[in-house]
Amino acid sequence: MRLDKFLKVSRLIKRRTMAKEVSDQGRILINGKEAKASTNVKVGDELTIRLGQRMVTARVDLIQDTTRKDAAAEMYTIIKEERIGSPEF
Repeated sequence: MRLDKFLKVSRLIKRRTMAKEVSDQGRILINGKEAKASTNVKVGDELTIRLGQRMVTARVDLIQDTTRKDAAAEMYTIIKEERIGSPEF
């Protein structure tokens, strides 16, 4: 499955166009390598996503073309979530 579609279906990112923009900006890594929106995602892959001031690392557990909102979280496991860059006052 394409990276942008997986991010949308799993609800890690709410809209597919936003997932495409984020990946095309080089803010998503799959197994440590920069990934584009069209990169294929497989079960067991580790995604690292930089969203604003957060860095989320998730493992792909399940691939489905469609899913209900309550079942979307079963598609991945959050390994690590951290804030990056702290504001200086």
